[in-house]
Amino acid sequence: SVGHADTTILLHVAKDRSNATALSIPRDLIVNVPDCPTTQDDGTTAVVPGSTGVRFNTSLGTGGRDAGCTMRTLKEVTGIQPHHFMMADFNAVKTLTTAVEGVDVCVEKPVDDKKSGLKLPAGESRVEGEQALAFVRTRHAFGNEGDLDRIKVQQQFLGSLMRKMSSGDTLTSPTKLVRIAEAATEALTVDKAIGSVGTLKDIALELKKVPPKNITFATVPVVDNPAETVKATVVLKDGSAQQVFGMVRDDISFTEVQQRKKKEAAAVAARLDGTRSEPGEIRVRVLNGGAANGSAQKQLLYFQNEAGVVKSENGGDAPAPVARTTLEYGPDQADQARALAEILGLSGAAMKPGESTANAQGMPTMTLTLGKDFKGAGIKLNATSVETPDVEKSTADQVKCAS
Repeated sequence: SVGHADTTILLHVAKDRSNATALSIPRDLIVNVPDCPTTQDDGTTAVVPGSTGVRFNTSLGTGGRDAGCTMRTLKEVTGIQPHHFMMADFNAVKTLTTAVEGVDVCVEKPVDDKKSGLKLPAGESRVEGEQALAFVRTRHAFGNEGDLDRIKVQQQFLGSLMRKMSSGDTLTSPTKLVRIAEAATEALTVDKAIGSVGTLKDIALELKKVPPKNITFATVPVVDNPAETVKATVVLKDGSAQQVFGMVRDDISFTEVQQRKKKEAAAVAARLDGTRSEPGEIRVRVLNGGAANGSAQKQLLYFQNEAGVVKSENGGDAPAPVARTTLEYGPDQADQARALAEILGLSGAAMKPGESTANAQGMPTMTLTLGKDFKGAGIKLNATSVETPDVEKSTADQVKCAS
């Protein structure tokens, strides 16, 4: 339908410009769309009522919803606040791919898709204009003909585009750069803050600082909607999706460019070295020190039902909020502390040797305080890009053929 957000990508560029993440949002993801204030033609504001349990793509176009509604919905789902938007319709895709003199794509077998109009021989081709639009639109030429496979093809297309923009003189030639920026201002719908030729040119130059090998394409982790017999929509995959969102919010790279800025002192790192107790021997009290409401209970349930830490208990709220999760333990509990640190993904700096406290049975117990950095029950605090579970990802330097 006209206006629907069938293709939505959250682009996060690292503060230091060392890396970037392009996160695709499936159009059939079931979400809650919040109330959206929209500006009318006469300058007045009208609120489009929100919807519960609907597809993500209804956040644009439906009932007069604009790009601001999609941004609000994205924040509702991910907890990430977008700062700007760029919206491309069919004509924009054709105009921009022509402005960059085509994009190189690759397909494993010949394609002749009557529905999209895409017709390509096997191997590499250069597409622009109508064929470029057909390439990013087609669902019936690749995979199982669904939206999730189309997302992969779109990511391959954008990766190729980024390689082209960064390798040649496109972004170093003032003439070419201005021509592309001028085409973008005519073809794209953008927010006022980035709506000029000069600003779009500056954004392109900032993006050029990111090496293609450090530009990651990923898709929000999802599973089939369990409420449906005939599977047509998806829902967030618990744990994995929240971890991905947290990595973007916290400016953590999905590639290996994000290195620790400071190595822990040897004495601190050594806290992780040594023998470890069995999970059933660990005694720990869990406090909420700034994590989301209910986090202590959820972590407790994870400990007892998933991790085998059955001697754990909920200690309620900590005396004061803390920025970082910590584990306090007594001199004779180091084995337990190392075992729990491994389960939680705690660094040596998060382990606090000191005095133990007594649990409900009067036995000495460690104290785990969940800080504002807590990512969710079962999600390791030291999760890095290569450790991220259940996320199929690629980088812009990889040449792939759609299949």
